Amino acid sequence: MVLDSDDVQQFLDGLVEVASRAFTGEHGEVFCGVTLLRPQSMTTVASSSEQARVMDEVQYGFDDGPCLRAAREGYTVHIPDFLAEDRFPEYRQAIAGHGIRSALGIPIRLDAGASAGLDFYSTRPHAFPDTSITVAEGIARDASRSLRLSVRIAHLTDDAGNLRAALESRTMIDLAVGAIMAQNRCSQEDAVRILRAASQGRNVKLRDLAASVLASLGQQGPVRTHFDG
Repeated sequence: MVLDSDDVQQFLDGLVEVASRAFTGEHGEVFCGVTLLRPQSMTTVASSSEQARVMDEVQYGFDDGPCLRAAREGYTVHIPDFLAEDRFPEYRQAIAGHGIRSALGIPIRLDAGASAGLDFYSTRPHAFPDTSITVAEGIARDASRSLRLSVRIAHLTDDAGNLRAALESRTMIDLAVGAIMAQNRCSQEDAVRILRAASQGRNVKLRDLAASVLASLGQQGPVRTHFDG
């Protein structure tokens, strides 16, 4: 899934859909979501359905529930039957009112600064026996490794894109400076000063002004930075 996904969001959407389908059937209808916790926020970053997202929102309203507790404290939280559950007294009544009878919250371990939980909700009581919990924990464990990898790849891709954009911008400005030097028969320092003064005077970004200078000389299309080796 990591290799086939274009970005982290697509990976997460695929994850919850696969997890939901894997458990729906003998476990009743199962909804699945991923909750991301940061120091000042909690949000559902992926859900297998609109109902899964709503179930997560119920937890947020009480600031507690199996997924939130799993994400915060780092252990699996299993609710066999909400109608016979002593934990989360107010929350359990609210969630049971939505037709949910059992739930499973499993921590997804991330890098420092964030934590997440994989949430399963079922319309049947006792939908998650020990064997199912073991499978769900395996999904979360694999998701943890894959998600950390996806996030790091996304960061590297962004960094590479930003670096390339910066280098191409620098190349465009250097070419424009060279053109100004040739036109005015001045030094590089004077050409840079001329370009910056024009940029400030026209309230135009230096890169955009450099592009217009090159366009006036017949430069067609974007400037490309070439690397050797």
